[in-house]
Amino acid sequence: MDKPNNLLETALAHARRLSGVHLYAGKLQAPLSGKTFPVASPATRQQIGTAADGDAQDVAAAVGAAAGAQADWAAMSPRARGKILQKAAAQLTQHTEEIATLLALETGKAIRTESRVEANVLADCFEFYGGLGSELKGETIPFAPNMLVFTQREPIGVVAAILPWNAPLMLMAFKIAPALVAGNTVVVKSAEEAPLSTLFVVDLLNRSLPPGVVNILSGFGPSCGGPLVADRRVGKVTFTGSVDTGKIIAHAAADRLIPTTLELGGKSPMIVMDDADLDRTVAGAVAGMRFTRQGQSCTAASRMLVHRSVREEFVARMADKVNAMRMGDPLDEATDIGTIISTGQFDRVHSYLELGKRIPHVETLQLSKMPEAPELKDGLFVQPTVFVGVSNEDRLAREEIFGPVTCVIPFDDYEQAIAMANDSDYGLAATIWTRNLQRALDATQRLQAGFVQVNQNIVAQPGLSYGGIKQSGLGKEASMEAMLDHFTQKKTILISRD
Repeated sequence: MDKPNNLLETALAHARRLSGVHLYAGKLQAPLSGKTFPVASPATRQQIGTAADGDAQDVAAAVGAAAGAQADWAAMSPRARGKILQKAAAQLTQHTEEIATLLALETGKAIRTESRVEANVLADCFEFYGGLGSELKGETIPFAPNMLVFTQREPIGVVAAILPWNAPLMLMAFKIAPALVAGNTVVVKSAEEAPLSTLFVVDLLNRSLPPGVVNILSGFGPSCGGPLVADRRVGKVTFTGSVDTGKIIAHAAADRLIPTTLELGGKSPMIVMDDADLDRTVAGAVAGMRFTRQGQSCTAASRMLVHRSVREEFVARMADKVNAMRMGDPLDEATDIGTIISTGQFDRVHSYLELGKRIPHVETLQLSKMPEAPELKDGLFVQPTVFVGVSNEDRLAREEIFGPVTCVIPFDDYEQAIAMANDSDYGLAATIWTRNLQRALDATQRLQAGFVQVNQNIVAQPGLSYGGIKQSGLGKEASMEAMLDHFTQKKTILISRD
């Protein structure tokens, strides 16, 4: 295996090779306008490459490539498509370390705790969906004795997949792998903050897939994402990002009467009962808040509803655990916590930190230590922060901060905790920590979220149906259900026997 410094050199070489281009029709393509924008490491603020600044001309060309490839791709047997996806998964596995290094470079996500994990989930997702080709089944319907009535699932056509920056590789896989095995072709629009690692992955996929089956553009929402959603040849949009952008996309898709899958964030409650195993619960709180990802996660446990009788001990133990974590160079194997993604997000998080510090009844705990290395002095690092004693009505508890900031909110009884957990515009994820099985089962039925866990707080994985309710979005990802319900359309066929 390459030594770490060789991996860095290789990742930088990929960044240079892929700078300033899109990929469609199986080839790297310069933007038709000639425009690019810089891509910098959030840890050092040094430029590592450039990204193509796509516009409507690029969109038209990429969608044209996808539309041109779709009929032949759909004509293949589903199992044959699945085998190609599994071949692609093997290709991704061979390049896991390069993918993880490039991801850490451009996003600031620590390579050991985040980037390598994500690169492995990426490959696993393609392997998972590659095995589901045989599940594209229809039904027979006993409608009348003189008729054969059956249904079949058919691909939608061209799918537009618009990515976020917080887990770009994993969430890209959740979108494009089911779309591809179902017989669709795809045009990806990468996040402007994380375009190079996703382009590298699509470049690798094109070594296994026919030209035009999976394509990728980089650019900004209004100038690139907008024309992509509006293109009449696009039959489906799948998007992960903010609620406001999701609503814009939903409106545009509704004007064309095409389906959407939207994953739009959360303010996920973590209920800690007085009988919880605190060792396990504190470990789950640290992992569930995604501190290693600087809290940049839709499922982050950003509302910790803690029984008043155990709040003090819970907070003390969590503080000790986070203080023991190391914040630093994302490429250092010893680093636990990396950086915020961009200056815009950095400023947004700091605005909430200042807000919390101004609330009189709230105690502010800023944990871990800022990196001391001179080359990281300008990096976008933020100390993990716990606001203790927040009210469920405070802005800190109601708005998605998307940073390493969580609120500890006290409660006195179970019914109050359930009511507080559900008092949110969001409904993506929720957890409850208790030894009481009856209470745990009751909570799973009453918590208003699409992804509910008991005594654990793992991230979404291939095979688990993942998606939210309320303002957290529409539809499901990561499961067989996602492929069948969201990337195929059902046709009913009637054949008369007479």
